[in-house]
Amino acid sequence: MSVEVIAIGGYEEVGKNMSAVKVGDDVVIFDMGIHLDRVHIHEDTDIARMHSLDLIERGVIPDDTLMKDVDGKVRAIVFTHGHLDHIGAVAKLAHRYQAPIIATPYTIALIERTIKAERKFNVLNTLQVLNAGEKCQISPGITLEFIQSTHSIPQSVIAALHTPEGIIVYALDFKFDDHQKISPPPDYHRLRELGRKGVLAMIVETTRANEKQEVKTHSEKVARIVLEDIMKNPLEEKTGMIVTTFSSHMERIQAISDIASKSDRQMLLLGRSMERYCGLAEAMGILKLPENASIYGSPKAVNRALARAEAKREDYLLITTGHQGEPDALLPRIANAKTQFRIQRGDNVVISAPVIPNPMNVANRNLMERRLASSGARIYTNAHVSGHAGREDHRDFIRMLNPMHIIPAHGDLSMLSAYAEIAEEEGYKLGNDIHILRNGQAQVFNGGIR
Repeated sequence: MSVEVIAIGGYEEVGKNMSAVKVGDDVVIFDMGIHLDRVHIHEDTDIARMHSLDLIERGVIPDDTLMKDVDGKVRAIVFTHGHLDHIGAVAKLAHRYQAPIIATPYTIALIERTIKAERKFNVLNTLQVLNAGEKCQISPGITLEFIQSTHSIPQSVIAALHTPEGIIVYALDFKFDDHQKISPPPDYHRLRELGRKGVLAMIVETTRANEKQEVKTHSEKVARIVLEDIMKNPLEEKTGMIVTTFSSHMERIQAISDIASKSDRQMLLLGRSMERYCGLAEAMGILKLPENASIYGSPKAVNRALARAEAKREDYLLITTGHQGEPDALLPRIANAKTQFRIQRGDNVVISAPVIPNPMNVANRNLMERRLASSGARIYTNAHVSGHAGREDHRDFIRMLNPMHIIPAHGDLSMLSAYAEIAEEEGYKLGNDIHILRNGQAQVFNGGIR
C-alpha cells in the first residue's frame, strides 16, 4: 500500500498551510489556513464575505482544486491549533469534503466561531473534539492520535497518523517549553515511543530553521520575568500604560494579567481579536483574568473604554491589538491620534511581540514606534520569546522520532532548505529521505516500515 503526502499550501510561504496524506484510498487533510500577508492584516482578519475562488486567485487561501484529481475519499480534516494561518480558510474549503473536522476543544471553539461568521458558504461538517493524549479511528486502517505539545496558543498538539505502512507525524507548529502556566509540557515520552514504533514520515514546520543566533527557543518563563521587570515601575507611575501582544497568546496575556493584578490598575483588553480569543479562553476557563478586567471588541465599546482611560489614565492598563503596526488596528490608531486616548509624554508602551519579517510589517511597525516616540512615549520592545522551535529543538525532535523521511513545511524555500541542512547534519540526504516540495507537488512512499 502506498502513502502519498500532498503539499497544497504553506510550502512556498509562511502561512496558508494545508497538506493531505493519502493512505490507500483514504485521505486525511491537515490544516486550512490563510496567508496573512496577502490580506495585509493579522489577527483581525475578516474574509467572511469573500468567495473562495477569489481568495485562491489572490493567494490568500490554499488552492485545493488539485484535490479533484486525488483518487480517494477524504475521511477527516484535522487541525493541530487555532492560529489563522492554520484554521483561517476552514469556512471557505471544508464544505467541499464530507468529512468531520477534528481538533482540541479551544481550536474547535475558534473554528465554530469562524464557521458561524461565514457569509458565502454553508459549512455543515461535523465538529469532533479530540484531546491531547487521545486517539480516534479515522478508517479501518487509520488511527489519529493527538500528542501534547506547546506553542503560543492553548491546546496545541502534534498529530500522529497511525497507518499500516508506519506513522505519519504532522508537527505544525510547536516549541519545547516545560514552564508554561496554562499548557503542560510536551509529551516527550510519547514522542520517543512513536520513534521506536516506526515513523515513516515527518511533516515539520521550518519557521525558525534559518535563524542561527538563538539555536534553542527560550521558555515563556523568560518572557514572564522580562515583562515583570519592565512593567513593575511603570504600573506604579501616574502615567498611561499600554501593552500589545498577540491576541491568541494566552500564556503571554495570562502573564501580563498576573503582573498587573499586583497593582491597582484595571485591565482593559481592547480590539476585535482580543475579544475573539481572550473572551473565548476566559469563558472556557483557560484564561484567568482578575475581576476588574474587561474585554471590549466592538468599535463603540472600545471607544467608550478609551474615553474612560483618557480621563484617568493612571487607573488603567490597556492591552491592545496592533503590535505589527497594522494601520486599522488599535495601537497604530492610538499612535496616529485617531482615538479618544491620546499618548502623553511619559506614557509607557510595551510591545510584547517581534516584527514579523516582511517589508510591509517592518515599515508599519517602524512608523508606529516613531509616532509613539514623537508623542513622548517610552517604548519597550524586548519582552518576547518565540513560540516556534529553534534549530537545536528541531535536532532533538528528529532524534526523538527518528523518521525514515522528512518533509519540511510552513516556510519559503530558504526556510525549507535550512531545515534540510539540519536534517543532513543528522544523517539524512536531500533527494533520498529529505523531500522539499512546492505547493501542488506530492511525495509517494511505496512500502513503509515493516
